[in-house]
Amino acid sequence: MTSDEMWVFGYGSLLWNPGFPHVETAVATLAGYHRSFCMRSIHHRGTVEVPGLVLALDAWEGAECHGLAFRVDPDHHEPTLAALRERELVSSAYLERVLPLDLADGRTVEALCYVIDPDHVQYCHLDLAEQADIIAKAVGGRGPNDEYLLNTAQHLADLGIEDAELTWLAAEVRRIAG
Repeated sequence: MTSDEMWVFGYGSLLWNPGFPHVETAVATLAGYHRSFCMRSIHHRGTVEVPGLVLALDAWEGAECHGLAFRVDPDHHEPTLAALRERELVSSAYLERVLPLDLADGRTVEALCYVIDPDHVQYCHLDLAEQADIIAKAVGGRGPNDEYLLNTAQHLADLGIEDAELTWLAAEVRRIAG
């Protein structure tokens, strides 16, 4: 990430709610990470008593995560970084990293990414059925957990990005909800 360019990788809620001014958006791929509901949410999509689940970038050899790269408005680098840290680092389960992203147009850029700390207490590895059951029921400070899943799955579909796990989870959560 150069001093005149700041890129941010969106793979979950940043896809549909980046919350910062940006001057360019591009479909992007992050190598070595997998999008996964591997973080218990005790703030945004659940509570300490009834945790929800949110997506995180989980290191996985050979994996690729497809999402969006946002180039931040140059006049808003500092406030964007402060807002992202407040939003993403609320419980220190995410680690802030600058990682290379491959953009759909062939460019490679360095981007700010929030990846899961596998040693953090909020890290979990659950099967899809258990994830669906939790997501269908949890509610946190930013709303229902199922809303987070369904918005993310829909935005990925709108971008033409297939994520088989999210597609299955969305269908299963809808089934559970009736």
